[in-house]
Amino acid sequence: MEHPADPLTGLPHDERIRSRKLAGGVATIIVDATGLPKDEASGIEEDIRSAASATAGVSEVRIAMTAAQPHRTLIAIGSGKGGVGKSTVSANLAIALARAGKKVGLIDADVYGPSQPTLLGTHDKPTAENDKLLPVPAHGIRFLSLGQLVSPGHALAWRGPMATGALANLLDAEWGDAELLLVDLPPGTGDVQLTLIQRSRPAGAVIVSTPQDLSLIDARRAVDLFNKTSVPVLGIIENMATYVCPHCGEESHPFGSGGAEAAAAEMGVAFLGRLPLSVGIREASDAGNPPAAADDADGQAFAAIARKLLEALETPVH
Repeated sequence: MEHPADPLTGLPHDERIRSRKLAGGVATIIVDATGLPKDEASGIEEDIRSAASATAGVSEVRIAMTAAQPHRTLIAIGSGKGGVGKSTVSANLAIALARAGKKVGLIDADVYGPSQPTLLGTHDKPTAENDKLLPVPAHGIRFLSLGQLVSPGHALAWRGPMATGALANLLDAEWGDAELLLVDLPPGTGDVQLTLIQRSRPAGAVIVSTPQDLSLIDARRAVDLFNKTSVPVLGIIENMATYVCPHCGEESHPFGSGGAEAAAAEMGVAFLGRLPLSVGIREASDAGNPPAAADDADGQAFAAIARKLLEALETPVH
């Protein structure tokens, strides 16, 4: 028995059409809209609908616009304790990765101190579309923060289930074509960390520590958590490592020297680099002008760490 020829031929944008079917006068067409801006996708849909509607035998046109989900690498940024500059490192590392050519998203999941709106210089609240939050652009990246959900200065007095539920909304946001998604975690090894690991399993984790022994004790606990949950630790960053006096130029080490690098070697973890205890980083961060966006010495320090992190991501984990 011969089947009638498919009348849905010669439609525009044929390279985008993945499936076409005509049954009972209803034309069903599936179109690949991967990578298209919304206005361009709408134009293609209108062109195809117009052409299909004009086809003999078609009384109704149904078009499904689909898009392949981009491969997205989730990276957890953690620390064993607070006060080591983890959020500052997270923001600047995200910007440095973006300047290296990556499409980057940043989630501020630090329920105890969501500081990314201040660090990135915008307290704009995210909007929503199709029940998904739309990340806010800043300095070449897109970000969402628990701090955007409350007014500045107000406490987030949430119990564990509330914090983990909010994290789920941030993870499920419309991250578009982001290739790398960094998650700025709260200090320690609690509910938010476990929820992230169980729900989304990061491709790797980065630990931030100062060189002092007290910080490194807790950094080891953070490394142990990720090891026990089979999340590769991509490396350790030593923050607040060296202070250079702006008057005489003499170097000093208020928190010790080389402790994080030595601990990384002891644990068999990569050392991604060290960042200075810098007045410039502090002033720029307070002003919402991340130093990683500049080409000075502080910006170059973050760029060097971003390069090492990308190398670590490309190295197979055994």
